[in-house]
Amino acid sequence: MATPDQDKSAVMTADAPAGVQVREGEYGARIAAVEPGGAGFIALHERHGRPVQLFWTWTSPNLEFATIFVGVIAVAFFGLNFWQAVLAVVVGTAVGSVTQAILSARGPSHGVPQMVLSRLGFGYWGNAFPAGLNSVTAGIGWFAVNSVSGAFALNTLTHWPRWLCLVIIVAVQIVIAFFGHNLVQAFERYAFPVLAVIFLITTIVILAKSNTSYHPAAFSGGTVGGFLIATGAAFGYAVGWNPYAADYSRYFKPDTNRKAIALWTGLGLFLSCAVLEIAGAGSATLASPASASPTSAFTGHLPTALADLTLLASAVGAIAANVLNIYSGALSFVATGINLPLALRRAIVALGFGVIGFFVALSGLHDAGAKYTNFLLIIAYWIAPWLAVVFCDQFLRRKTDLGVIERMLYDRKHTNWAGPVAMITGMVISIWLFSNQTEYVGVVPSHYPAVGDITFEVGFVLTAAIYLAWHAVTDRRPAVVTAG
Repeated sequence: MATPDQDKSAVMTADAPAGVQVREGEYGARIAAVEPGGAGFIALHERHGRPVQLFWTWTSPNLEFATIFVGVIAVAFFGLNFWQAVLAVVVGTAVGSVTQAILSARGPSHGVPQMVLSRLGFGYWGNAFPAGLNSVTAGIGWFAVNSVSGAFALNTLTHWPRWLCLVIIVAVQIVIAFFGHNLVQAFERYAFPVLAVIFLITTIVILAKSNTSYHPAAFSGGTVGGFLIATGAAFGYAVGWNPYAADYSRYFKPDTNRKAIALWTGLGLFLSCAVLEIAGAGSATLASPASASPTSAFTGHLPTALADLTLLASAVGAIAANVLNIYSGALSFVATGINLPLALRRAIVALGFGVIGFFVALSGLHDAGAKYTNFLLIIAYWIAPWLAVVFCDQFLRRKTDLGVIERMLYDRKHTNWAGPVAMITGMVISIWLFSNQTEYVGVVPSHYPAVGDITFEVGFVLTAAIYLAWHAVTDRRPAVVTAG
């Protein structure tokens, strides 16, 4: 039975823990059906799927030009040679992939979206801060980035007006995300073999032509500074998926092998990002053909037939990325605690984000390179402190009963102000001191450019220290409030 402070519209069934809000409606494994409800617990009789599907779930969305461009900017913007760029890409991507794997493995046992799980470390209402940030960066920010990427690719392929290409890309994305989880997973599955084959051939051709002895113009902050910023950008791209991790594993049965979930998730994310970003770095060592867009500059090094296939794959890959962005952005918005008494509230929110994201993307058709670099760094600035809270809280609760934890997720009385305080403090101090991008240069890099941008590293460590110290001083585990 729900407590007075909980949403009484929640549907309670025999195959869900007591005191937990269940995602209402029947959905099952149907693809041609709109997923009902919002961010509720997935009832046990609705659970389905296998861990291996997470490989293409986290591979397909990264097989697009936005991924390639991370490698391009490492050489073209930050002055790294090819091998330095490869190292930056591998290090940044590996860290983001490992955290993604750890978070995804928790999905089946809890059966809720990632931003609902975040309530443990932030409290029910304190969680509105990271959930709100993610709903904006995912449903609008990432949506705009990938829509622009797909529009550029379609424009280069068809020579249609860019605004028309953007409309086409956005319309397809919104429709898939509106239907929900099962159609999203099916799209990623069937897109995977096509995208993988095309981009694998493209990568081989690009790397065969690459000039690995190429030395770009030196970055203003020197090699070390450029390396740290490039690593931060690669980390920002990979870690940008972290706030969605459990969204796509929560439909698995609770006894699903957690190691298999972590393996397929981390492997899919790492391989797709690292391979394409390395291809981007290779292309940046070649003389760029005269071009009106970054996508045509990349495909200009390819034979005509392969270039056209790559452009088509880039457009499809952008769609594969954005159906996840809209879907998870909508879940994060619902997870803020805002009560929307709509049977299809997740679907309606996804539609709203798609419309807003379209206009943001429209403004991003110009000067996309600088805006993209800034966006990747900003992603890392807030997700690293958020991860610090999530992992520290998980460590402190490692012996807490699962039933107690699950009741806390929907208890509006559950507070844990250490989370938002630590995260905000970590963000403010690290950005003030170490941010290094076109919109703002922090105190340290403004005097010592060689330090590059270590905002996310400092933010993570500082937030973790504050969170753990808070609970050590109060001499208690994070507050436990039982519901019912």
